[in-house]
Amino acid sequence: MKVVIVGDGKVGGTIARQLSGEGHDIIVIDNNTSVLNNASNTMDIMSVEGNGASMLVQKRAGVPEADLLIAATSADEVNMLACLLGKKLGVPHTIARVRNPEYYEQINELKEELGLSMTVNPEFAAATEILRLLRFPSALKIEVFARGRVELVEVKIPPHSVLDGMPLWAIYKEFQVKVLICAVQRAGEVHIPNGNFVLQAGDKINLTASHSEIEKFFRTIGLFRTGVKSVMILGGGRMAYYLAKALILSHVRVKIIELDYKRCEYLCEALPEAVVIHGDGTDKETLQEEGLEKTDALVCLTGMDEENIVVALYAKAKKVSKVIAKINRISFDEILDALDIDGFISPKMIAANNIVRYVRAMQNSAGSSNVETLHKLVNEQIEALEFKVREKSSVVGVPLKDLKTKSEVLVATIIRNGRVIIPGGNDMIEVDDSVIIITRNKHLTDLKDILK
Repeated sequence: MKVVIVGDGKVGGTIARQLSGEGHDIIVIDNNTSVLNNASNTMDIMSVEGNGASMLVQKRAGVPEADLLIAATSADEVNMLACLLGKKLGVPHTIARVRNPEYYEQINELKEELGLSMTVNPEFAAATEILRLLRFPSALKIEVFARGRVELVEVKIPPHSVLDGMPLWAIYKEFQVKVLICAVQRAGEVHIPNGNFVLQAGDKINLTASHSEIEKFFRTIGLFRTGVKSVMILGGGRMAYYLAKALILSHVRVKIIELDYKRCEYLCEALPEAVVIHGDGTDKETLQEEGLEKTDALVCLTGMDEENIVVALYAKAKKVSKVIAKINRISFDEILDALDIDGFISPKMIAANNIVRYVRAMQNSAGSSNVETLHKLVNEQIEALEFKVREKSSVVGVPLKDLKTKSEVLVATIIRNGRVIIPGGNDMIEVDDSVIIITRNKHLTDLKDILK
């Protein structure tokens, strides 16, 4: 596919890198010559210098012949205008990055009027992910499928856990809980395990099931913790606004520490139920005065990765129960994994993954099954994909034990008429099912791609 990306900042660059890695023809438009040169030197892409909201520049970039236009500049207005011009030039699909809360509250009307195929709001999506982690503090990460019916949760097995030394086949026999452990991280290696795999303390496991079954499992093995009642947020940007608003609706006490006085005034007016503190959240005395050690959770959302990580580590040293940090540079995954921080959030990666899912669905619009949801796990080493089975194919009506699948492919969950099935060898995939696949094989676009 030919994809034109307007804007080569954090989000646009991440999208370009992922889509070029999947074999698409990428053209990037940006005003910054040095940024474009760096992108061209590090990725297999074309670049066009200029204003992406200019029809002449879009024509020069080949927008009339493109399959998709993605506008991901830092300005919502530019993104919407670029998409509008792209539609005028004949591009069939357009995606706009829209972050402003005032615009996002009327996003459905804007999508209809501008003919947008999709909008992405990295800050809102990241705030939603943080909210899930705060509601279920035992988890390191939570991904959702089938409109929330199924969750994929990452958790670390603590010392002296009942799971230490237990083979996977024994879990249901021991606990009578329908969960499936679909990936295990151990000593820097990632495994898609079979039933004979033996768990160890220190393993990070990814398990999938309905929320109720996962909660039951966590209670049974002694890892369940109730949702937080008070949250301190460092930084008062858009993500903090979206998160605080959602927490307040959930009756959670919220305190925001923000250095910019005018931003504090805005937050006080927009979020009257929150406590807004004008101060330096990276200052130890400020944190102590504002009750860091008494809060249930700390979320670090400043614009500096280093500040977020240092304050998060300090909070863990002070025994804050749940600590989450926003990061932009995720390439140092080995270092991040070694840190004693409960969770890291990368808004640009969340946005890029959502767009990759949409592109894969576009590629297979005439296939037997579409990619509905896509999540990248374990530092992007594993993909979890949800397919909607639209018509009969070679994977339908065959017992799973008889399907000749590629190596390191796991059929993790089947959702049928709203019912969540953790499948066994005799279960079969049927038309209209939603099927969740865990795999190391990248770039799957159709459920049939799991077959040899």
